[in-house]
Amino acid sequence: MPQIAQIAETYSSQIFWLLVTFGFVFFVIGLGMVPKVQATADARDAKISGDLDAAKAAFARADEAEADYRVRDAESRAVAQATLAKAKSEAAKASEAKLAAADADIASQIGAAEARIKAASNAAMAEIETVAADAARDMVARISGVDASDEAARNAVKAALAHG
Repeated sequence: MPQIAQIAETYSSQIFWLLVTFGFVFFVIGLGMVPKVQATADARDAKISGDLDAAKAAFARADEAEADYRVRDAESRAVAQATLAKAKSEAAKASEAKLAAADADIASQIGAAEARIKAASNAAMAEIETVAADAARDMVARISGVDASDEAARNAVKAALAHG
């Protein structure tokens, strides 16, 4: 067969080109490109590792910041609640003072009104005594024809009012 005879004739040149090709691949790709690719992969791994470390550090800082925030928030809330309690206490005291002043004012108004009522009552009683004395004196004069004195009529009315 001519094909098999041709292999024997081209065998050595095929081996030669195989070695040249593998040598070219070894030197160009194996020695030239693979170290660059490996360096890029190592740099990428280092970058990822560094980024992960930075992320962990940032996460730790964020946790510390959150903890600080929570502490400050709790302190602020405590201060706000204390301020609120103090304001409520002051408002209650002010309210009590205003109520006490209003009560005193109302009590003085009630006292003045009671004094006015008592004065009006006394004036009315005096008027009633005068009217009753005049009426009694007129009735005595009409019934018995005796002219009673004003003083006697007043004393009789006072005695009648005193005994009810």
